[in-house]
Amino acid sequence: MATTKKQTVPFIVSGEGTGVLQRITVGGDGTAHRFATDTVPPFGGQDSEPSPLSLTLGALAGCNQITAQIVAKELGVTLGRFTFDVVGDFDPSVMAGGAEGDANFDAVHVQATVESDADEATFERLRSETERRCPVTQLFVRSGLEFDSEWTAAPLAG
Repeated sequence: MATTKKQTVPFIVSGEGTGVLQRITVGGDGTAHRFATDTVPPFGGQDSEPSPLSLTLGALAGCNQITAQIVAKELGVTLGRFTFDVVGDFDPSVMAGGAEGDANFDAVHVQATVESDADEATFERLRSETERRCPVTQLFVRSGLEFDSEWTAAPLAG
C-alpha cells in the first residue's frame, strides 16, 4: 500500500538582538519581511516595539481574517470589512516572578465584526469553520486556556 506524504509549508524566521530588543527577519521565496519586538519597562524593555505577546494576539486576528476569506470563498459568500478586538488576560507571575504554573494567557477573548452577505446560518458556519481551521486559533484553544469569541455579522457596505 502506497503512503501519501503530507505536504507542509515551512515558515522560517531568524532573530538577533541584545537585552530584550530583537530584530526578526521572516524568510521567503526571494522576499524578506522585518519586524522587531521589545517589551514594557516592568519586564526590562523600553516599549519601543510591540511585545511578542501583543504580536501573538495580532497574529490571532490576522489569521482569523485570512482563514475566513478562504472559508467564505468555499461557502460562496462575500466578506467586506473586518474589525477585531482581542484581549489576552496575562498573569506575569510565572514569567517574571518564577511562580509555579503555566506562562500562558489565562484567557483570550475575541470580538469580531464582519461585513458579509451571508444569512445567519451560513455566517455561523463561517465563524465555526474559521475557528476550526485557523492555525493560530488552534494554538490558543489547544493550549488549554479559556478561549471565547463572539462574531457579529454586519451588512456589506455599499
